[in-house]
Amino acid sequence: MSTLPVIAAVDGSDHSMRALEWALDAARRRSAPLRVVHVRQYAHWAQPEVLAAGPPDPQADPVLDRVRADLEGLDGPPDTEYLGLEGAPGAVLPEQSASAQLLVLGSRGRGGFASLLLGSNGIAAARDAECPVVVVPRPGREAPGGSPAGPGSRVVVGLKVDGPDEATLEFAFAEAARRGARLQAVAAYPWPAQPWMTPGELPPPIVDQDVVEDETRILAEGFLAPHRERHPDVPVEPLAAAGDAAGHLVAASPGADLVVVGRHRRHLLAPARMLGSVTHAVLLHAASPVAVVPPAPPED
Repeated sequence: MSTLPVIAAVDGSDHSMRALEWALDAARRRSAPLRVVHVRQYAHWAQPEVLAAGPPDPQADPVLDRVRADLEGLDGPPDTEYLGLEGAPGAVLPEQSASAQLLVLGSRGRGGFASLLLGSNGIAAARDAECPVVVVPRPGREAPGGSPAGPGSRVVVGLKVDGPDEATLEFAFAEAARRGARLQAVAAYPWPAQPWMTPGELPPPIVDQDVVEDETRILAEGFLAPHRERHPDVPVEPLAAAGDAAGHLVAASPGADLVVVGRHRRHLLAPARMLGSVTHAVLLHAASPVAVVPPAPPED
């Protein structure tokens, strides 16, 4: 059975070339082939002078030619494929993800406004892809409230104790194992508690924050236990943190190899694919590459 490739989406921008470097390293760690994909958009064909010259040669792709030249002579993955496609990247890349184990792209491409933190193609791919998507940020991005958490390789994962996703946890553990990294599992709980009361209702008893934090940590340990057994060489640091989950994940991102978050699970009242507010905020502000993992399919 053939190994599914790691896809690097390129468009010639510096952002995409950094994503290519990340994808090349990921393919090596997985002993997987690398598929370099350039999705070409030719809106300028509609101009009369371009139409008079005829459509461009489908075999001619300067972006892929540059990538070939950059990768020539490097110690790359066992096999590298170059694929030029036409269409909207936000639609074509999720289609390509159905035959890949990982899709990697930069936080910004050539289109759009340079002031935006995350391009529309990155949002669409993270939301719609069938495989995990890694978005590589620009260098030097500073995370609000963030500070490096010591030397050594480190993978950070967000853990929802009220609805953990096994695919997200397994991806994070496997990535930490490949890198020889420790895993920080951030389990946030809402604080301060704000109970709703109807007029005349007696106030509820005061909630002890230490108790809530201990319960959160116990729940997190229980969800992490089976993954610890499958990956005994991965050191795990559970962290129960009060307040906003996105804020804690962003604060932990400086110096991390990767931050891993799950995608919103579809349900009856929200059947469309969604990133979720925490995932979206982490993509916008994290200082490290961010992996967005599709939810595991529901069990029958």
